Amino acid sequence: MIVQNRKRFALALASAAGAVLVLWALLAGRVRAQSASLFPPAVMQYVRVLAPVVALEHVRVIDGTGAAPLDNQTIVIAHRKIVSVGPAGSANVPPGAKILDLSGYTVIPGLVGMHDHMFYPSGRVPVYNEMAFSFPKLYLAAGVTTIRTTGSIEPYADLELKREIDSGLIVGPKMNVTGPYLEGSGAFTPQMHVLTGPDDATRMVDYWANEGVTSFKAYMNITPAELKAAIDAAHRHGLKITAHLCSIGFTQAADLGIDDLEHGLLVDTEFNPGKVPGVCDSSATFPTIAKLGLNSASVQAMIKDLIARHVAVTSTLPVFETFVPNRPPLEARVLEALLPQAQIDYLAIRARTASSPLSVAIAGEFFKKEMEFERMFVKEGGLLLAGEDPTGYGGDLAGFGDQREIELLVEAGFTPIEALRIGSYNGAEFLGESQEVGTIAVGKAADLAVIHGDPSKNIEDIEKTEIVFKDGVGYDSAKLIDAVRGQVALH
Repeated sequence: MIVQNRKRFALALASAAGAVLVLWALLAGRVRAQSASLFPPAVMQYVRVLAPVVALEHVRVIDGTGAAPLDNQTIVIAHRKIVSVGPAGSANVPPGAKILDLSGYTVIPGLVGMHDHMFYPSGRVPVYNEMAFSFPKLYLAAGVTTIRTTGSIEPYADLELKREIDSGLIVGPKMNVTGPYLEGSGAFTPQMHVLTGPDDATRMVDYWANEGVTSFKAYMNITPAELKAAIDAAHRHGLKITAHLCSIGFTQAADLGIDDLEHGLLVDTEFNPGKVPGVCDSSATFPTIAKLGLNSASVQAMIKDLIARHVAVTSTLPVFETFVPNRPPLEARVLEALLPQAQIDYLAIRARTASSPLSVAIAGEFFKKEMEFERMFVKEGGLLLAGEDPTGYGGDLAGFGDQREIELLVEAGFTPIEALRIGSYNGAEFLGESQEVGTIAVGKAADLAVIHGDPSKNIEDIEKTEIVFKDGVGYDSAKLIDAVRGQVALH
């Protein structure tokens, strides 16, 4: 009897919870009106600024276009949009507006993360856990207001997360959901479907396009015929496709019609001695890249071919940095966010990497070479996107990694202003959303990161993000980060 009563009680709770979710979904359209009474507690606990009209006064503005910073500016937000940007004192601030004096602060556009998964390595086995609880909060807390998932392990979970975020039921960034990996024979995790041929690739693209994903990603063992079929199918749906390749080199992928290539030079196998077409063998890639001359005719031809075919490249320097001995700098916020066992696993592998002869001999050299390649690609006119890729063996976390990517672009030789443009405008341009996000301008969505400091002079100040506006609602970064303490790698 006690067991039956418990079951009835549990069913009643589940029914009540379902009713609450339905109610909030019905009110979702009114959430946009920014009335506190219409936000569920799950969202309101993280809201710091909520008013019909908000004025950010005496703030430094880095607008994301590449233009020089403007000091002592006022940004007025109303109806989810930026309605005014101009020198303090000249802006028309409506009576009754909520005014924030941001002297000593900088506002940048919300970052557009272009390689931002919703999963993270589970530890010692090649299986990845969906971070449906922790990662949306971390992305938003770090000022990443738009993401592309760039490969999904649980695509339905990603699609439902997007629906709940868009409906105002939970906090998180605007999501562009990429379909499940398009992988050939040799997948290293059982969470990836193995394609059986071109027809299967077409079937997968058609199915997931109809389910609502907005882009696709091919993976390391895909065959040229499968990749061509996937590209053609994606383009028929008006969608783009990117790839982390190994079996296929960048030049061939560009010839097949790819839109974007992930990670950069470090995964391009076309320069490997004895490269077998259509076969993934990356054993010689890092030593080859370390010795490769970027000014060589073959590399220059590849760069020119990508640019001529309008193929973008996504920089993911943070995940590569974890393979360089004693990098990145150990951060308390990263360790505190991790599940205790995940923290132990990460620190153990990090220690082994620091003492590995191969890592010491090669890692720093190939990391430097990737930075040089990205700078050269942009100089020649290529579209460089910014991401982080929270995979590898861990330590590269949602949001924190996106901030680190901007810092590493500066280390690579870009100015802070250039790096911030790559991390905001470029991604929006590739996604076809630059009329709405990616820069600070009148009429665009009020997606902004408020930073204590001046990242135009000290790029590390980007880590001092305190308030993140998404569609005009200001979220408290510290509260979002605190909410996931000890949770990453679990959920």
